[in-house]
Amino acid sequence: MRPHLTAAVAGLFLFAPTLVHAGLYYSGEEIAELPSQWRGYLIDQRQLRTIAVKPTDANPVTPIRKRYQDEADKLAKSLKNGTLSPDEIADLGAVYLRLGETAKAIEVLSPAQRDHPQNFRIAANLGTAWQLSGDLDQAAACLEQSAQLAPGRYQRAEKLHLRLVRLRRTEPRDWKDVDDLFGVNYVGADGKYAMGRLDDAQRKALPDDAPALVQQLGLWLPTDGRLLWQMGELAAVNGDVTTAAAILDGCVTEFGLRSPELRLHRKMLRQAADALAASSDPNAQPTHDANSFPLKPKSSRPLLHKTDLVELPPIDPKGVNVLPWTVVTETVVDRKFHPDFPPYLKELDGKQIQLTGYMQPLTDDQQESSDFLLIEYPVGCWYCEMPQVTGIVLVELQAGKTREYTRGKLRITGTLKLNAKDPEDFLYTIKDAKAVQMDE
Repeated sequence: MRPHLTAAVAGLFLFAPTLVHAGLYYSGEEIAELPSQWRGYLIDQRQLRTIAVKPTDANPVTPIRKRYQDEADKLAKSLKNGTLSPDEIADLGAVYLRLGETAKAIEVLSPAQRDHPQNFRIAANLGTAWQLSGDLDQAAACLEQSAQLAPGRYQRAEKLHLRLVRLRRTEPRDWKDVDDLFGVNYVGADGKYAMGRLDDAQRKALPDDAPALVQQLGLWLPTDGRLLWQMGELAAVNGDVTTAAAILDGCVTEFGLRSPELRLHRKMLRQAADALAASSDPNAQPTHDANSFPLKPKSSRPLLHKTDLVELPPIDPKGVNVLPWTVVTETVVDRKFHPDFPPYLKELDGKQIQLTGYMQPLTDDQQESSDFLLIEYPVGCWYCEMPQVTGIVLVELQAGKTREYTRGKLRITGTLKLNAKDPEDFLYTIKDAKAVQMDE
C-alpha cells in the first residue's frame, strides 16, 4: 500500500450529523451541526466565497455560481409576479448576498421588512446586507430586531453577530486587529502572545460553544478575513498549532490582511507547527494541556448540499475538462473499500482533465519528486488534518519531470485514471501530468 493510504481509509466512516438551518438564512443551504472539523469547515467556507466571484473570459462561470444565479432569476421573476412568500423573499435576498449583489439584496429586503416586520429571516438577512454595504448603523438596527425575533437555537449566534457589528461601528476606520468578541485577546497576562494558552480569566470568558458560534458567523460572512483570523486564534486555543498556522497563512496570502499583530502570531504559530512536524514522533497530534480549550467537532464539514454537481459542462472527449473537487469527493466507498464513482467522474476516466489543489509529498522528506498527492485545501499537519481517501488524488508527472515541494496552489493537467479494483492503491491518478504554479 502506498504511504498514508491506510490512515486515510481509517477516517472514512463518520457519523451523520444532526441537520439544522443555519448560515445566511437561505432554505437552499443545509448546514450540519457545528462546530465542524477545521479542515472541512475551511473547504466549505472557501466554496461559499467562490459564489461571489464574477466570471471573466479567463475564468468562466462556475457551476455553483450558476446555480445561485439561476435561483435568483427564478425567485426574482416570482417576486415580480407577486407570488413569493416572506420566507422566499428572504431567500432571494440571501442568494443576492451570496452572489455579491448587496444593493439588490437591500432593494428586495428593505420593503419586505416594512411589510413583514416580524419575519426573523428577513430582518437577519437585511442586517447582513447593510453590514456588507458598510452601513453599520442600519445593520445594528436590523440585527437588534433579528436577535429579538430569533428562535432559541439561533439567538446566541444572532447576538454575537450584533456584538461584532457594534464593535466595528466604534472602531477607527483603519482598525486592523482581531475583534474582541469574547473578552479574550489571545495574549498572556504579560501582554505577549502566548499561542493560545489561556489564563483563568480568559478561560472563564470563552464560552464552550465559541468555535461553533464563530464558524456560524464565518458561514454568514465568508469573505470576512478578520473572522477567519478569529478562527485561527480559536484553533490555537484548541491546542492545534498546525491548523492555526495554516489559517493565519490564509489570512495573509488569501485575504491580504496586514496587521503587525497577525503577522507576529502567524510567525510564532508557523515556528511551533514546523517544530511539531520535525519532532521525533511522526504521528504527533495537537497538544491539549490544562490551558487549552480542545475542539469537540460535531460534523466533518458544515455544508450538506451538493451545489457543484448541478449544471456540469458537457465532457469534451478530445479536450481538457475542468474537474470540480465536489465531483471527486462524491465518490462513495463501502466497508469493503469498493468505490462507487459518480457517473460524471466515470465518463472522465481515461480523458484529459484539469484539477487545482495543493501538493502533499508521498514521503516525509519533502524533496523533489516525480509523483505526489493533490488535495483540495492545504493542511498544516497531514496526520492531524488528512482528507478522507475520496479527497486524495495521486499525480504522476510526465516521464523525466520532477517538482520540488511547494505550499502554493497548483493547476494539474493530465489523464485521469480511476481505480475500482485495487484497495492497495489510490482511487484516482492523474497520469502524464503537467503541474503549473497558480498566482493567488
